Amino acid sequence: MATPHIRSIGFTCQNAEAVAKFYSTHLGCRHSSTLEINGGDYAELVGLNGSQLKLVRLQLGAEQLELLQVVELGPGLRPGRPIPADARSNDLWFQHICIVVADMDAAAAPIQALIEQGQLRTISSRPQTLPSWNKAASGIQAFKFHDPEGHCLELLQFPADKGEARWHAPAAASPYLGIDHSAIANADTPRSCRFYEELLGLRLGGDGVNSGMEQDHLDGLNGTEVRITGHRCPEGAGVECLNYLHPGGGRSLPGDQNAADTAHWQIRLEVSDLEAIASQLEHFGGSMVSPGAIQLSNDQATALGFCQALQIRDPDGHQLQLVCS
Repeated sequence: MATPHIRSIGFTCQNAEAVAKFYSTHLGCRHSSTLEINGGDYAELVGLNGSQLKLVRLQLGAEQLELLQVVELGPGLRPGRPIPADARSNDLWFQHICIVVADMDAAAAPIQALIEQGQLRTISSRPQTLPSWNKAASGIQAFKFHDPEGHCLELLQFPADKGEARWHAPAAASPYLGIDHSAIANADTPRSCRFYEELLGLRLGGDGVNSGMEQDHLDGLNGTEVRITGHRCPEGAGVECLNYLHPGGGRSLPGDQNAADTAHWQIRLEVSDLEAIASQLEHFGGSMVSPGAIQLSNDQATALGFCQALQIRDPDGHQLQLVCS
């Protein structure tokens, strides 16, 4: 498969098995594998030296979702923190996965029922259809909410004239089709474009500003004006940067946030040259998490499916795991 390519998108959970059950029961995911990692190279890679980790892998369409649980922290590491209860869509730690659906009514109804029962928290007031004046997004239906541990999710249905051809294939048994992108909040669009396109090799996949009543209801904000810039791989899922021009006051991602925190997300991106990226990382506003490229042991490389990796932060602090087979 051509690089760059997103292998998986994941986040940290307090109870990965319970969260996986929610995604399997309500969002069409299927369990793929569970990996137990007892310290070693992978724990060092993600900045949790000596920790015992569990990775629960779920499949949704062609995409993989990976849930990380810290079973036991390594010596000297602080306990993970929960997602702040007052987190908002314009906070710079905001990140979500966009799950494409074939039928918004069918996909959203069970989620709305859980929200009404108090089992989930919503972001959107209800599913929104983006207005006709917005040519790039006209007719797209979207709905945002939190999973049981507070991670943000979006359901999205493309109209016939938008989205990749794979989202318009003959109807499947499930309304949940796959993951189109992971959206991240960013503070400086030109800077993020340089990072994701010039450094990592993704291509520009669209750039526009959304605003108005529908966007307010979608994001749970008032007076919303958000610049949305897509970055795509040759195939598969991409990255979407959300620069909230209004309202202001979005908080920065904490400098000490790490993989033990429930607000931690990670995009695993396969690339062709780790050394070239590492040498230019600071020039493009990124920073290291791992002490450099990590060569995994044979056992961990076999289990994880890659042999060498580099853990980095983008200019806003979002983490990516760059891997080579």
